[in-house]
Amino acid sequence: MHVLPFSHPARGPLEARGGRNNGVSYFPPPTPLETPTERSSSKHVRRRWILASVIVVATVIGGFVGAQIAQETGDNGRTESVSTTTPGSTAGVEQTDVPGSSRQPVQTAPAGTGSELSVSQVVDRISPSVVTVLSTLDDGMSSGSGTGTGVVVTSDGEILTNAHVVDGATSVRVLLDGAIDPIEARVLALDMGNDLALLKVDRTGLKPAVFATPDSIRIGDEVVAIGFALNLDGGPTVTRGIVSALNRTLVNEDGALDGLIQTDAAISSGNSGGPLLNIRAQIIGINTAVFQSSGVVAANNVGFAISVSEVLPVIQELRAVANGEPRIEGYLGVELVPRSDGGRGAVINLVTPGSPAAAAGIMAGDVVIAADRSPVDGQAAFVAAIRDKSPGDSIDIVVLRKGERLTLTAVLAERPSP
Repeated sequence: MHVLPFSHPARGPLEARGGRNNGVSYFPPPTPLETPTERSSSKHVRRRWILASVIVVATVIGGFVGAQIAQETGDNGRTESVSTTTPGSTAGVEQTDVPGSSRQPVQTAPAGTGSELSVSQVVDRISPSVVTVLSTLDDGMSSGSGTGTGVVVTSDGEILTNAHVVDGATSVRVLLDGAIDPIEARVLALDMGNDLALLKVDRTGLKPAVFATPDSIRIGDEVVAIGFALNLDGGPTVTRGIVSALNRTLVNEDGALDGLIQTDAAISSGNSGGPLLNIRAQIIGINTAVFQSSGVVAANNVGFAISVSEVLPVIQELRAVANGEPRIEGYLGVELVPRSDGGRGAVINLVTPGSPAAAAGIMAGDVVIAADRSPVDGQAAFVAAIRDKSPGDSIDIVVLRKGERLTLTAVLAERPSP
């Protein structure tokens, strides 16, 4: 089994908040709902989820510069195994103490609308909606800074970026398109499990980006990535490529990101939180990770973006949390183990009596191959599918049982008290 190194474009090619391991960094761990005070006091006891079968190790493609964030490494506390818990427990939308999310709708374009543009036209159209996100870290003993990218969501100052760009930051500033000086930004809410954060700046009259509809994305589509790669002087960096694959899942010992778009458009440190666009200047994803070569694995232009199919509902969840509405995780009630025969899927090792899984007819030994109409290639993909649901949501789960394919429907519940 090869460990495949990734890096996030907001913290440098080989560093992310989770620390280093032989030159490989890790995704930030999903964490439970926390206020800033709780986040500070519980930093050393955060939950981290270890997958029983690690297929790849991924890191956030952050824009934090090299050793400037060395104080963050190795600071995530104890670990727990996903095989001893239930899939829903990896979700974690975190709230700051600053309410007031916008109620403006997110702008989306129906599939097939808009004219096809040249790359320069795409850049001209999206540039007013792309911002630089500047984070400062200071724990009293050491300090650092980092640069990522953000996207304007509403005209009254909502900005979307990657959670790892602002997680743990003592201050966040945003440099708007065409501006000379950055302005203060508030972190309204962040979701570590989906690596997305919602910021707010005190400005009006901004130009919101337009998001594509999920069903408009096809393998082979031309795409453009834009962001503040390597924090170079001047404007953003623009690269071009295609959609290489859909519904990818990146797995590491902290959890998983699912529903990812794979692209060969070059993505570098500093691109975190920036848009991946179709040739109609509509956002199809938020850039979050890039594959890196190692001594045993070769890679060339393998980047990943969080698809709008994940981004759009998470924006609404972040808004709800920012406005004081609680987010309660869905609960299924199963224990997972990896397949031992080399096949795809997640094996149900145990079903909790009286759980939604038991009520749906899921049995130990079932191999989950699809959930919520998306393929399940391994444990992490199934964990991520449940993570994105809430109590009361229904989810169709396709399993293999003694060679027979069955579709079972589970209605998720609220996690029982320990």
